[in-house]
Parts: sequence; structure tokens; C-alpha cells
Amino acid sequence: MADDGPAELVLLAAVARRHYLHHQSKVEIADELGISRFKVARLLESARERGLVRIEIVRQGSLDVDASARLQERFGLTHAVVVDTADADPGAVRQQLGRAAADLLSEVLVEDDVLGLPWSRNVHAMVGALTSLPRVEVVQLTGAIALPDFDSSAVDVVRRAARLGGGSARVFYAPFVLDTKASADALRRQPAVAEGLSRASAVTHAVVGIGHWTSGGSTIHDLLDAREQRELAGRGVVGELAGVFFDGNGKALRPKVAARLITIDADTLDAIPEVIAVASGAAKGSAVRAALEGRLVQGLVVDHELAEALLAD
Repeated sequence: MADDGPAELVLLAAVARRHYLHHQSKVEIADELGISRFKVARLLESARERGLVRIEIVRQGSLDVDASARLQERFGLTHAVVVDTADADPGAVRQQLGRAAADLLSEVLVEDDVLGLPWSRNVHAMVGALTSLPRVEVVQLTGAIALPDFDSSAVDVVRRAARLGGGSARVFYAPFVLDTKASADALRRQPAVAEGLSRASAVTHAVVGIGHWTSGGSTIHDLLDAREQRELAGRGVVGELAGVFFDGNGKALRPKVAARLITIDADTLDAIPEVIAVASGAAKGSAVRAALEGRLVQGLVVDHELAEALLAD
């Protein structure tokens, strides 16, 4: 029987129909057709190789389930969500990712979990898209940053998330970045700030943004002067999340400027069972990859452009 002859092709189709459409086992097909189950297995493999059978994982709305599954498998993630964004505008992309992150969070959180939220544009978008949460405590992870294009702070996003589920909000009033180490140390000694930051040890899930260490890529980067930006780059900093700096291997660093930040430290971040990062754009690929390789995050919500960059190698 010729490999490409009609009889062989019809046999391939018959075996494939029985297995993929009628859900018959290889043994059942072998008994029906009078061939061995090993030949059935070879025929099924040949049907796929020839393109007679195509197995596709179909997108669900804007969710690219195939890319999501590949990303999850590639980096050993607890959760991965890839959104096929329809708009290149950064604000619109942020809103779409925020909705996807909100849906994921509403699905994975259960009552008595503790949710940790730092200040981040993407976290702001996610909380704005939330419609419901189980009853969970929500904990502030960083101080606040005042930005001209945002009218909410870390305190606002924590309180808004807590109200949705009827849980408690653990907040404190402090800026994210201070001018001197002495002023940051003084703030950290204040009972409300000390108690708020210490509560981060109870967090079970956190949602964070990832900053790429370039102009426009990280809010923290843009708040520092040019000398400090260069100094951190010279130390090997490629990114930061919640004010925790890391290098190209995902190793947490503590440059001198870290002492001026009101935020959790790397050990506290590492102790959180699941940190979900929300990020977009291929430009952030190196920073996000480093965070993944260093196991700083265990979940991702990203746009298709960033997912392709991460899966490229």
C-alpha cells in the first residue's frame, strides 16, 4: 500500500475520526478495523504529521489561551493570562490588562486570603475594573506616589479593593520615595507605618507592576535624578517591582537608594506564595524575564506583544 495512496489516506481519516471525533480508544479502533493498537498509534501520528488532522486551541474572546498555556508551562507559573489587546494606546492596553487581572483575581482568591497591593498604574487599573471579591483583608505594600495623571494613591486602591469584598483595609500614610534615608527611617518608625508594613508577612496573593530600568519604563526610575539612575544601572539593576530592585538574573539587590523607599523588602516579597505581575510591551521583556527567572513572580497578566517576546527564546 503506497504511503500517499487513497486507501492509506482513507484509513488515516477513518482512524482519526474514530479517535478524535468519536472518542474511541486505540484498542477499540484496533478491534473494529482488525489491526494492532500499535498501528493505530502510528496512523494517528502520521495523520497529524501530514496535516490531515489539525489540533488547535482556540482563543476565547481577547484571551489567547494557547499563548497563556505555553507561557505558564515555559516558566512554571501558577497562573498566566495573555490578552490580545485591540488598541496600541498605552492607556487602553492598561485598561484591558486591568480587566483581565481583575477577572483572574476574583477567580483565584478565596475568603480569608490576604491580598497585597503596592502603588502601580497597572494595579490602579485592575482595582478600577474589579466588580467583586471574596471577603479578604487587603494590605498596602508601598507608600504613595503622586502623579499628575492619576487621582488615587496606594491608600485609595487598597480601600477600594477592601470595600468590594467587605474585608478590612490595612493602610498607612507615607510617600513611596523620600529625599533622605533619615526621613525614611523616621517614617518607618511611626507605629502606623511599621504595623502596616509588618502585616505584609500575612499576604497570600499580591498584584504588582514591573518597572523596566529606563526612562518611562519605571516610575521609581523617573523619580530619581540622573546620577542615581546611572548608579543603579551600573549596579546591574534591570528592573523593580514594588520598589524591590533586581538584576538580569532576577537576584534582588539593595542599592543605597532603597533605604529611601517606604516599601516591603525582598525577603517579605519572597515569602508571598503568589505574586502576580501585570505588564505590557516587548520593551519590558528583559525585566519581566529576569523577574521570572529569579522567581520573584509566580503569575503573569501580559499583552500578546510581551508574551511573544518572552516565548521567543
